Amino acid sequence: MTALPDAIDPHALAGDIRTWAGELGFSALGITDTGLGDDEAHLEDWLDQGLHGEMHYMQRHGTKRSRPAELLPGTQRVICVRMDYMPSAVRDAWKVLENPELGYVARYALGRDYHKLMRNRLQKLADRIAAVVGPFGYRAFVDSAPVLEKALARNAGLGWIGKHTLLLSRDASSWFLLGELFTDLPLPLDRPATAHCGSCRRCIDICPTQAITAPYRLDARRCISYLTIELKGAIPEPLRAPMGNRIFGCDDCQLVCPWNKFARLASEPDFAPRHSLDGARLADLFAWDETTFLERTAGMAIRRAGYQGWLRNVAVALGNAATEPAVIHALRAREGHPSELVREHVAWALAQHDAS
Repeated sequence: MTALPDAIDPHALAGDIRTWAGELGFSALGITDTGLGDDEAHLEDWLDQGLHGEMHYMQRHGTKRSRPAELLPGTQRVICVRMDYMPSAVRDAWKVLENPELGYVARYALGRDYHKLMRNRLQKLADRIAAVVGPFGYRAFVDSAPVLEKALARNAGLGWIGKHTLLLSRDASSWFLLGELFTDLPLPLDRPATAHCGSCRRCIDICPTQAITAPYRLDARRCISYLTIELKGAIPEPLRAPMGNRIFGCDDCQLVCPWNKFARLASEPDFAPRHSLDGARLADLFAWDETTFLERTAGMAIRRAGYQGWLRNVAVALGNAATEPAVIHALRAREGHPSELVREHVAWALAQHDAS
């Protein structure tokens, strides 16, 4: 552990760090230790049941995910931060979901990819700290390593883990992103958050694919976010119709949450929607060639799906759209696509319109 200079009070330093984080665009900051015993048991049970699907990286790192000091030796504290991402100027989510001609993209993915943005801000925060205390041990993470970020954020007082397995805050709903600064500084701890879901089960009931199999239990293999982003092969046929027009991620469990009324809008302009992706026409998106896809998704999380995955997702949405000439024409144009994955999903979509 890095010793603080005698002139520095750890509580005052923690207060300063909180102030600096706010100046860097983070909406909240909390500090916790590395104890995650109960969460480790929960993770191991989840993995043993195979609920992670093809996300093999969830098992690859062993206990590093639940034991921060194994991931970064010397870690004594974790500084957790929150950043709001819901854009102020964005099409109404429910209206997009209700219009089968449009494609729905999860709201966190409409603008710039948050990974690099938040990691840069965390680095600046570390630089501010080092300017006061001198060199210290740290490493910044933004969904970029085996980290139980929600459990750490809960222990740092940033929110509780809801029944949909996302982090919830009484004053900010769940429309925020998380990042961490692992450190060896002897900082004071914040009080863990308490849960406030009560008897509510709206997130469970609304899930299109019934991926939330019980409170606090997500079967990733059924989750639309997994199907449209993580899964690289064919989407299981029974899950295609329930996907509706969701082409990258899913927000239903957040949209229906009663705490959503306390959501804060993003102050970061980089989260603003790009290329009208907050409600673009499916037929137009399906017409993108690979060059267009790469150009328009540069610096965006959507790039993670890959071009073939993108066409696969949009093909499913077109299969769920109303039977109209523009839809059939768009699908016909991809019948001979070089990718077998794309061709199979196009054939399925055409069959939904009796146009195979």
